[in-house]
Amino acid sequence: MNIITISIISLAAIGAIAAMILYIIAQRFKVDEDPRIDEVEKALPGANCGGCGKAGCRNFAESCVKADSLEGMLCPVGGNEVMKRIANILGKEAHEAESRVAVVRCNGSCQHRPQTNIYEGAHNCAITHNLYAGSTGCAYGCLGCGDCVSVCSLGAISIDPDTHLPVVDIDICGGCGACSRACPRNIIEVRKKGPKGRGVYVACMNKEKGGVARNACEVACIGCSKCAKECKFEAITIANNLSYIDSDKCKMCRKCVDVCPTGAILAVNFPPKKVVEPIAKAEETTPTENK
Repeated sequence: MNIITISIISLAAIGAIAAMILYIIAQRFKVDEDPRIDEVEKALPGANCGGCGKAGCRNFAESCVKADSLEGMLCPVGGNEVMKRIANILGKEAHEAESRVAVVRCNGSCQHRPQTNIYEGAHNCAITHNLYAGSTGCAYGCLGCGDCVSVCSLGAISIDPDTHLPVVDIDICGGCGACSRACPRNIIEVRKKGPKGRGVYVACMNKEKGGVARNACEVACIGCSKCAKECKFEAITIANNLSYIDSDKCKMCRKCVDVCPTGAILAVNFPPKKVVEPIAKAEETTPTENK
């Protein structure tokens, strides 16, 4: 028997022994998995966005199966409908949760925020943000490179070709927060989705003092506090020269929108306000005297 044959037989024997050892170890330490995990995972959208706070849909499914209650657990992409299906699979009670949606807190379009220089580097928000303040006078506004678009697994965000700002389709957005985490300037916020997608928010993140902020962008918040004084629900606070509206407290009366001197507060998806025209007084007529 030559050396090559002996080598082949030896390697085959070693492989067989190693395979047998691995099989014994696998059987000894095998973890039986609940088959309901696969059922729950199939009921999920499969976005793997991490908006639920878990490491993907599989991990969320495992958490749902192991949890005593589904309270406080929500798939932001699938919403309450998906959670109802999961509850039926597991025989647990479904808990309604408020829908949330991503909001772009910057209205500094090309019209409102003039370009001061030309950037010719990498077309990436994270890189651009780390390199310099941006191509306009506002160091807090949207850079428009579309990092938020690339991370949205649902295709709910696009860049408007005219304004160069992100636009969120509220009918598609699941409020997972992937875009918010990807934005280096934190201008995308996940807020409560109001009835019919309505919302009131401050579309500005500029923390400079009023005059400086206004010079950089004509629709910047100047921290004048007029909105906070007008709000009867204590939903508005002022910090770092910037106004903020709490979506959980806001009653969407829109009075703050009317008093904002720069138009920094936006009211979206509301029907146009009815214009009440004053009733003209009837002209008084004097009876003509019979001659």
